[in-house]
Amino acid sequence: MSDDSPVKVGTEVYDADGNEIGTVRGFNEDGFFVTTREGVAALSVEHEHTPHDLGEAELLWRCSDCGEVGDVEDIPDECPDCGAPREHLYYWTED
Repeated sequence: MSDDSPVKVGTEVYDADGNEIGTVRGFNEDGFFVTTREGVAALSVEHEHTPHDLGEAELLWRCSDCGEVGDVEDIPDECPDCGAPREHLYYWTED
């Protein structure tokens, strides 16, 4: 995806009939992730979570380009490891 694409984190997306699908929450090499949960403005943890029987998970951000992770309270404007834009960062849970 190019940097000048109109689709960014937080963009509302719609199906062919004009029904809102959800909000863009992140990107990878295959396209973008959409959250369908109400009240979630951009990123969601629906795609990655730790099963309850494995303990309590810690919420982090993760870079879809290089795998770098960091504290969700301090999501950077770009990945500090590889320089990927914020749109490539998504919520991640880890034990």
